[in-house]
Amino acid sequence: QVQLVESGGGLVQAGDSLRLSCAASGRTFSNYAMGWFRQAPGKERDFVAAINRSGGSTYYADSVKGRFTISRDNAKNTVYLQMNSLKPEDTAVYYCAADRGPWTILVATTTPYDYWGQGTQVTVSS
Repeated sequence: QVQLVESGGGLVQAGDSLRLSCAASGRTFSNYAMGWFRQAPGKERDFVAAINRSGGSTYYADSVKGRFTISRDNAKNTVYLQMNSLKPEDTAVYYCAADRGPWTILVATTTPYDYWGQGTQVTVSS
């Protein structure tokens, strides 16, 4: 089992920045690729970004490319999502997830993820 706890969400204005953190415990963190997803009210859970086990490869949704940065610190068992130039359409609950499988294009879907956090709310006002 892997337990994931997100933090860092909040209410900000358009153009502001936030950094989300996801702390993992349980199994060896470096054995998992990590992803960030988000879900707005009444919508499906959408992919935001993913990072492989070593941190050497990343992948982003087109909607956040150039504004968001995913990173990880395996010594601290934590994955981060730096969000800059936030827009009202970024408003959602943000979830982190852990994937113990191989690094493939499927990391952009919810399918391969084995563990999920409870989410943290991000609200961007215009």
